[in-house]
Parts: sequence; C-alpha cells; structure tokens
Amino acid sequence: MYKESKNTKILKFNPNDVGNINNNIFGLPFNSSESDVIIIPVPWDVTTSYRQGTSKASKEIFDASFQIDLFDPFYKDIWKSGISMENVSEYWKQKNKKLRKQSAKYMKHLAEGVANSNNSDSQKVLTTINSESLLLNNWVKDQSLFFLDKNKLVVIIGGDHSVPLGLMHALAEKNNEFGILQIDAHADLRNAYEGFQYSHASIMFNALKIPQISKLVQVGIRDYCEDEVNIIESDQRVVTFFDRTINKNIFEGKTWNIICNDIIASLPKQVYISFDIDGLNAIYCPNTGTPVPGGLEFNQVLYLFEKIVESGKNIIGFDICEVNSIKDNEWDCNVAARLLYKTIGMMVKSNQSFNNDKLTSM
Repeated sequence: MYKESKNTKILKFNPNDVGNINNNIFGLPFNSSESDVIIIPVPWDVTTSYRQGTSKASKEIFDASFQIDLFDPFYKDIWKSGISMENVSEYWKQKNKKLRKQSAKYMKHLAEGVANSNNSDSQKVLTTINSESLLLNNWVKDQSLFFLDKNKLVVIIGGDHSVPLGLMHALAEKNNEFGILQIDAHADLRNAYEGFQYSHASIMFNALKIPQISKLVQVGIRDYCEDEVNIIESDQRVVTFFDRTINKNIFEGKTWNIICNDIIASLPKQVYISFDIDGLNAIYCPNTGTPVPGGLEFNQVLYLFEKIVESGKNIIGFDICEVNSIKDNEWDCNVAARLLYKTIGMMVKSNQSFNNDKLTSM
C-alpha cells in the first residue's frame, strides 16, 4: 500500500481550508513519525484543590484546535514542521477518575480536620495517591524520552500543574543545564501541599530538586504563602516577577518591553516554559481550577515569548496546564489551543535559529 511522504502531505495540504476533524490536532495530516513536535496529553487532576475538570481539557483543546487559522505572522509555516498529538491514555484517564474521588473525599476531611496522621483511612488514601502520582511522573518521563530520543520536540498538555514533572526529568537527561520560565498566578513552591508529594502546588518545589535546572524565573505570581516567599528569597536560582510589581512598574512608566528584557536577562540559554493558564487574566480562563484576580494579557505573553526567540535563547519544550473543560463553555480551551499553536511556532523557530547558530560556529 502506497504511503504518502511528509513532503507530499505538505504539498497536498491546504492550510486555508476548513480543518479536517479526521486529521490530527489543528486539522493537520501528520502522524507522530512525520512530526517534529509531539504533544502528550496527560488526563490527571487528582491533586486539584479547588475546581476539578482539568483532566478532560486535552480532548477539548484538541477539538478547539480545528478553529485555529494556521497562518501566523511571526512564523508563517508553523504547520509544515509537523505537529502530532498522541491519544489520551485510557489507563491514566480511568486511574484519574478513580483516584479523584478518593482525593476529593480526603481533602474534604482535611478541611474538616478529620484527615490526620491518626486517621488510617486518610493515610491510606494519601499513600496510594503519592505512589500513583510517582508512577504517572515516570510514565510521562518515559513517553517524553521515547520522542526526545527521536529528536522530537515534546509538549505536555495537562491536567493539573503537577503533570509536566516527568518531562522536566526527561529534559534533564538530554541537557546539562536549563532554566524554567514559569507563567503562573501561584508560586507552586509548597512542600507536599495537603500531604500530596506531587501536588499541583508543589511542581516548582519538586523541579528545583533536579540538578540540571539552574534557574526558575517566575512571571505573574500573585498568590503565595510565607514559606514560598522564604524559598524565593533564599534560593538564588529563583527570580520572581510578582504581578503586583509588574503592574506597579507599568503604572509608573516602565514599559512591558523593558520588563521583558529583565525577564529574559534572568534566563539561561536553554529555556523550558511551564505555562499554568491561570497566569493569564481570568477573562481568558474563567474556569481554571484556582483563579486569581490580576494576571497577564494574552498578547503580553506572546510578546515575551517572541522576544525570547529573538534574543537567541532556545525553547527546549513547554507545557500548558490547568485549563478547565466546562460543558457548553469552550472559551478556556479555545484560548489554550491558540496559545499552544503559537508557542509551538516559537519553540520550533528558536530551535532552528539555535541549531543554525551552532552550525555556523563550528
């Protein structure tokens, strides 16, 4: 049976047409072997402490992607690089469904003061969830390494913000050093929040345990506890651009361009972007799990990412998490699908520039 090559598919594909829902994400005709960019969906919101539903977001983002026009002025041929999304794991989908019921009950008891070290049922639930969360992290790492070993660029779609830790560990096996750019309302530096070792509120606390991560640059942070401030102030790797400070500077005449330059100057050459959608103003993500007033504008984020690429830094991967799927409300997933496509374009462009620079310097 004749199998079309990637080049043939590119020649036959019309990016101006209606998105073909029988194709892959964004209506593209590519499979994983042909694609430079692989998206791994992770249907997991077991540790979500407020609104649940982020485990279903990847399917809704996939569905929303067919509404995205494929022309982008920053990188006109994003789609030609090949983008493919893996199927949602039915195993982890069902595992999440089962454990989410247990964690919700545990958190209710925690709020009521019932869940404590003397409550054997609560401790059993906690032990189970911590164990399964570790297995999930290892699965994400293995999936990521499978594609990284094939020289693919890997993107994670959550799920709650705990899910990209496996990709971070995978990238640590491929890079001697890299930094994280965290777009978020929350610092996520809590140690085992609510007893969950791999909580969505602990992702950056856990990331800082990875020796290859030399910098954590946080942008848009506006909800945090005293313990997290102590880490920010004591760990020289952490640089935080608080939402309040960003806006104070803007109100007093400092431009977003200058602030972006400060952010970029804090980052090393290799950059991983961890994007919690609640880092945006809530008008773009009203249904996210833990919304906080304030936040970045959609175009502010894109401007920052464009400047990262123009600075010559290399985006080695990214995630988009905490997008909530609410029935009959597709706005959050529509926004996420647009961010996903544009950020993929910037990542691909940054790698092309980075690899070209390496070749010319040899």
